[in-house]
Amino acid sequence: MTLPGATAELAVQRDEPALRVVPRRHPLRWIAGGGVLLLLAMAGNSLVTNPAWEWDVVGQYLFAPSVLRSVVLTLELTALGIVLGFALGTVLALMRLSPNRLLSSVAWGYVWFFRSVPLILQLLFWYNLALLYPRLSFGVPFGPGFFDIGTMDLIGPLTAAALGLALHQAAYAAEIVRGGLLSVDPGQREAAAALGIPRVRRLFRVILPQAMRTIVPNAGNEIIGLVKGTSVVYIMALPELFYQVQVIYMRNGRVMALLLVAAVWYLVLTTALSAVQYYVERHYGRGRS
Repeated sequence: MTLPGATAELAVQRDEPALRVVPRRHPLRWIAGGGVLLLLAMAGNSLVTNPAWEWDVVGQYLFAPSVLRSVVLTLELTALGIVLGFALGTVLALMRLSPNRLLSSVAWGYVWFFRSVPLILQLLFWYNLALLYPRLSFGVPFGPGFFDIGTMDLIGPLTAAALGLALHQAAYAAEIVRGGLLSVDPGQREAAAALGIPRVRRLFRVILPQAMRTIVPNAGNEIIGLVKGTSVVYIMALPELFYQVQVIYMRNGRVMALLLVAAVWYLVLTTALSAVQYYVERHYGRGRS
């Protein structure tokens, strides 16, 4: 067998011309890349040169105290929705996988209902719960109540928003967690059970770490979607980011500039969450090619 490095040497010995290796050309790729660069340059030029964007107004309101407070409220609503939603969603996912028909049916019904009703209707329902139940009583089921409290005092706008977001998110989180648990090879469960590992420890030390490889990407999408979905609570007059920029541009008429302020903050928040998602995925993806 002739070594590749000896090809030219053999060609010289035989008085034959050496083969010239020419890389394959891809003209369409260069044309497509040039077209994309041209479009990006045109978009960037429009952003910089078009005075209608009012970048000075954007800079003026980007770090305004009222806008910063609205960003904090948006983060609080997102955190409450995600923590409570995924906690309840995990319970629902385990109920769906339970051999108990009653538990699995209730979990299925919950997921079916809350995925079917639009989020804005759920928020309005919790916000107007006092119309159905002016006072909430706490006591023995179907028996006497120990004390009661006014619904408006117990469920304010912020509580109603957090409750609506969490219950809505729990339905989607349940399917994400259930899909992740089902993605784990059943042999892992059987092996852990054969070793005598307790059921709860088996879940948290064997099954869940492997399921997280599937759960994290989908959960990341849901979290990023919820950051933007908090804008729906503007109907409850909560001063989150979208509602606050609406209040400001209704006063000064700088509609596009204030919408751009909201867009910049949403980009910042979602970019930060995407970076966190990347590192969490890398953590749970260790040892995987």
